[in-house]
Amino acid sequence: MRNLPIVAIDGPAGSGKSTVAKALAKRLQFVHVDTGALYRGVAWLAIRKGVELGVEQDVVATSSGVKFEFRYIGDGNHLFLDGEDVANFIRTEEVSAAASKVSAFPGVRSLLLDLQRSFGKTGGVVLEGRDIGTVVFPNAELKFFLFASPQERALRRHQELKAKGIESDLDSVAQDLAKRDHQDSTRAIAPLKQAADAIPVDTSGKTIEAVLDQLEALVRQRMVY
Repeated sequence: MRNLPIVAIDGPAGSGKSTVAKALAKRLQFVHVDTGALYRGVAWLAIRKGVELGVEQDVVATSSGVKFEFRYIGDGNHLFLDGEDVANFIRTEEVSAAASKVSAFPGVRSLLLDLQRSFGKTGGVVLEGRDIGTVVFPNAELKFFLFASPQERALRRHQELKAKGIESDLDSVAQDLAKRDHQDSTRAIAPLKQAADAIPVDTSGKTIEAVLDQLEALVRQRMVY
């Protein structure tokens, strides 16, 4: 048994999982791994190299042999691809949409699966994504599935983009989220879904601190000293 647990946090975009995972890891002094950033990295590479996103073998080829690594810099973990910090490049709406699309490819998921597992195999880690508790670490000691109302998720994403100086329309953001939800939950390989033993957490109308207090208490109950 691992001395420190693996904490898996899954959920759709806008559910608060990224903010919660990052802050929870800091509270617990665990490593934080944003697995969604890895898929964004693949998508960004494909876009930068002008690859057709609908051709699986070409998308996989752009990332094969590329070194993916996280480095903690100031505000958190930044994704580096072959030594280049791409943290700011992979957070655009274009890359988000592309990541949802390429993540459906078995070749892409196979490429990243072992990498994700290597980040968390020793425990003491908080991983966030869409299939952490179902595929990447089905035996994780703690699994949470975060969700929120579609309206609140859209508003959160709209405000997030606004804070970054990116213009967006709330209705368009809501439509994009609905489209991503459909793509993520209906794909044949590792679809977005709640693991049978995951603890559902509705973040609608809750402060980040309230959600963190709830998750931290549950994790500490499972920790082995």
